[in-house]
Amino acid sequence: MKGLLKKGGAWIAVAILSPAVLMAQDKVEASVGADLMSGYIWRGQDLGNVSIQPSLSIAYKGFSLSAWGSVGFEKSDTKEFDLTLGYGIGGFSVSVTDYWFNNGPAYFHYGAHDTNHTFEAQVGYDFGVLAVNWYTNFAGNVGYNSDGDRAYASYIALSAPFRLGGLDWEATVGATPWENDFYNGGKNGFAVSEVGIKATKELKITDSWTLPVFAQAIWNPATEGAYFVAGLSF
Repeated sequence: MKGLLKKGGAWIAVAILSPAVLMAQDKVEASVGADLMSGYIWRGQDLGNVSIQPSLSIAYKGFSLSAWGSVGFEKSDTKEFDLTLGYGIGGFSVSVTDYWFNNGPAYFHYGAHDTNHTFEAQVGYDFGVLAVNWYTNFAGNVGYNSDGDRAYASYIALSAPFRLGGLDWEATVGATPWENDFYNGGKNGFAVSEVGIKATKELKITDSWTLPVFAQAIWNPATEGAYFVAGLSF
């Protein structure tokens, strides 16, 4: 994935960049939307400039299947397509995500050492005042250490929501627990990849429609990067 990050794609996730934490429901629920982003920053990694990021999901009794993508405004921008299968009940969530990028082997190419897919497992718990999530690459581009061995690159994220000054805020800290070349250009050992703060406001367009607007400041201590991005959710 290191090469993919340098070429400017990814998610690589799905996020969907965050797991779906769903309460069990008795009926099928579906949603569709899109974000317009001034920059694509994922887990402290700079993955591109202005982009449209569509999403589609369906859920039933705590199970969910989601699709997420990203495409820039330049023809040369890397396109991303992610699929996530998840389950959530109460504050607990678990999911598997398949990230794919178009700047290499075609979509249905799953070579052991030659694929643009990365498969990631997630487990987490949302305590309300704090959410904790662990992510590990288990297949495809899993990340490697300095000896060339599979590192199964992992990431831990802590996020805390709060309300201040009439806005909804979220503070985030993320880190890689061990050596791998998937994050931060291959920094060795434990490394803090993201320290961020995000503010969201609902703009009232009509009596029945509001438009979420958000801004986010992000720092990556491992790479000494700093970013400020904004977006609209439709």
